[in-house]
Amino acid sequence: MKVKFWGVRGSIAVPGESTLKYGGNTTCIEVRTDDNDLIILDAGTGIFPLSHTLLANMPVEANIFISHTHWDHIQGLPFYIPIFVPGNTLKIHGAFDPISQQDIRRVISQQLEHCYFPVREPELSASLEYITLREFQSVKIGENTTVTNIFMNHPVLNFGYRIDCNGKSLFFTGDHEEWFNIYEPGEPGFEDYQVHMEARNKQMVDFIRNVDVLVMDTSYTIDEYPAKAGWGHGTYDSSIRTGREAGAKKLFFTHHEPTRTDALLEKVYNEALKRNPPQPGDPEFLLAREGLEYEW
Repeated sequence: MKVKFWGVRGSIAVPGESTLKYGGNTTCIEVRTDDNDLIILDAGTGIFPLSHTLLANMPVEANIFISHTHWDHIQGLPFYIPIFVPGNTLKIHGAFDPISQQDIRRVISQQLEHCYFPVREPELSASLEYITLREFQSVKIGENTTVTNIFMNHPVLNFGYRIDCNGKSLFFTGDHEEWFNIYEPGEPGFEDYQVHMEARNKQMVDFIRNVDVLVMDTSYTIDEYPAKAGWGHGTYDSSIRTGREAGAKKLFFTHHEPTRTDALLEKVYNEALKRNPPQPGDPEFLLAREGLEYEW
């Protein structure tokens, strides 16, 4: 398997001199299976440069798995060039939204209305298919790959995706914050809710246990987090804790805070590693950056 990062920023694209090293595009990750099947995790602005690399080997068949439909994870989709070329195939997978009662097709197709984009969905030339997923539903890709989802903790329904292929594995959180107790100690409901939150966190760790590659939303520092609690994003310390508990082999920190320059990104990363000195069996901790590839 091979993974390549095309977008690693959260919330909004931030091009410019201060983000040249790690990149300014929003979330998009290319995964190639052992059989060279193409899986794309999220469709942030990073999907635009990815799409340029696909045109040399058409027809293109791609499976996009959308973690959730906040703008920074879908805003590049109308600029995915292969959808304008006949003969290409795109399958878009995502969650049914219980709040809006809309399936993934309705949410995504709204992007392709004239008030948002000049090309409407019926005018696209490629074959487009939508697959609406329920939690823990598995999707077979090619002969040897399975993609399975689990609910994460974010203000909108968010899937994390586990990809398994020939004994190799990757897990991508999308946007995720450790489940936490919304009640104060001593308040009615605190103890029952604490049991539920601990069970949810354990369920996620068990789901991703022993993955080769773990890609986690790591937006904030522990100093920033108190003001951001409930926003649905993780910290370096929570990601390190999860990576250790799950027994991951490599942990890539991603969804970088858009106001953080490359220099500040490296600073907070190094500070987090100092706070969490190496332990036996630790994953390798890495900052995701645009263009970074890993094959195993």
